[in-house]
Amino acid sequence: MSSSAPAPTGSRRRGLALIATAIVLTGLNLRTAVNSIGPVLEEIENGLGLSSGLAGLVTSLPVLCFAALGFAGPPLSARFRDSHVLAGALLAMAAGLVVRSLADGFPLFVVGTVAAMTGGALGNVLLPGLVKRYFPGRTGLLVGAYSTALSVGAAVASVATQPIADAVGEGGWRWALGIWAVAALVAALPWVLVRPSPGASRATHSAVRLRVLLRSRLALALTVFFGLQAMQAYVIVGWSAQYLRDAGLSAATAGLLLGVNSVVAIPVNAVVPMLTVRPRLQWPLVCFFMSCYVAGWVGLWTAPLAAPWLWMVLLGLGLGTFAMVLALLGLRARTPVTTTALSTVTQGWGYLIAGAGPLLVGVLRGATGGYDGMFVLLLVGVAGLWSLGWLVTRDRFVDDEIAHLLPVGAGATPDADRIGVAGTEAPVSSRVSRDGGSPRG
Repeated sequence: MSSSAPAPTGSRRRGLALIATAIVLTGLNLRTAVNSIGPVLEEIENGLGLSSGLAGLVTSLPVLCFAALGFAGPPLSARFRDSHVLAGALLAMAAGLVVRSLADGFPLFVVGTVAAMTGGALGNVLLPGLVKRYFPGRTGLLVGAYSTALSVGAAVASVATQPIADAVGEGGWRWALGIWAVAALVAALPWVLVRPSPGASRATHSAVRLRVLLRSRLALALTVFFGLQAMQAYVIVGWSAQYLRDAGLSAATAGLLLGVNSVVAIPVNAVVPMLTVRPRLQWPLVCFFMSCYVAGWVGLWTAPLAAPWLWMVLLGLGLGTFAMVLALLGLRARTPVTTTALSTVTQGWGYLIAGAGPLLVGVLRGATGGYDGMFVLLLVGVAGLWSLGWLVTRDRFVDDEIAHLLPVGAGATPDADRIGVAGTEAPVSSRVSRDGGSPRG
């Protein structure tokens, strides 16, 4: 697929730079509200009087919110400017973080969490399509940039949350959860400054019905793959620090190890998307990540105190599957519209699958008093990932599997090889190769 748009003018370049900045700052906030929970989970349990089962729900709730709220992305994008949708989502996120930190009971904590997850949920599903629309020739670079920012935000939240709580003293977990609202407010600002492009109109917007993608075997494989890799990530985020504390480490050390896990993911997420655009490297990458998962989980299960740093580093390398699947969403769809639809279905249903993981861990811990069930669940998930990896790394397009069901302008069709993709932002005109050409944009 090659762009047919003219070279950007100075004004256009400045607009693209602002959009790139907004995308990266949004990425920085996608996981702060989630990763700040794990290090102070015990304090949240005590402060709100939660059972082990409700603690499991606390760790699953963000993922369930990602699943439910993410489906609102395409309808909102069709009705309003993407920049306004994301600015509003980040402002809602900031408000939710504050409400969650002030909650005096579980119901209000849930309300705050749902609002706090709005920015992450909409950012998850809209950013891949925005990258495809505005930077079609630099998909690997931009996905790498915002997924790296995501890892930085996750790492800072993981490492800093417990020290913030300790520094404040009694009730410090509330400050440790609410302080991330500042970063969300900062990220909303560039989206407010993004100006609409001349000639953009909602009237020409082409949308893909999300249920159509359920007819695509590739979309279904990507959805389950995404769900299983996200389950690994959210069990790490939600339960690994508590597991290490129960194994005998201090709260500070356990939080630091969770931070190490997130820090390792930073360079991984920077490099993996640029490797993923090379088709021959995709399957070897899957095998490498799965091997790291197996070694990390088995080590943490059988000898948690022998080399906890090594186990968490290996799991951090395994988390490279996240950056890989984000890149694959752009590589397995031909247009920005289809990319956004694929991103929504994959992440919406995928996060629903993932949400069962942390919840089951909490239930199993409460029923058995231990963590054996957690490790069995995770290793079964790794086996599923390894099997699906072979399917999602094959060089195919979702558009081609459902071409007869797509509206004109939403994907490649036999009748037209020029596809106009227009919403409230600038339209992008692309020429789609019919010979199975490279999906690299």
